Amino acid sequence: MITRRTTRQIQLGNLKVGGEAPITVQSMTKTDTRDVQATLLEIWSLEAAGCDVVRCAVPVREAAEKLGEIKRQIRIPLVADIHFNYKLALIALEPLLEPKEGGNVAACHYPLTDQEIARRVPTAAA
Repeated sequence: MITRRTTRQIQLGNLKVGGEAPITVQSMTKTDTRDVQATLLEIWSLEAAGCDVVRCAVPVREAAEKLGEIKRQIRIPLVADIHFNYKLALIALEPLLEPKEGGNVAACHYPLTDQEIARRVPTAAA
């Protein structure tokens, strides 16, 4: 029997990770994040397959600028995968945060229903 290493629990949106939370499934897109439609199709397919968290590569400014548009159309937490450039992190962060009453920052909404995602994701037969 493998014993789990004790870790500190964090929260990504409504998802608890670490600590005593159930193990979560994470994946990373392989599309160019600047191609919003291709990235959304891949993320919706990952969601349908049971993915809990998705990472998108952010190697350039244009990719960082597309994250808000992507996040508004998915229901699982989105992680920006950024290397070596804190300026990209700041650009990526801005559209992912929504102001709440009093100026506090709130988590993004999950506007799409299961039916809407199913309608948008092409079937294997298509």
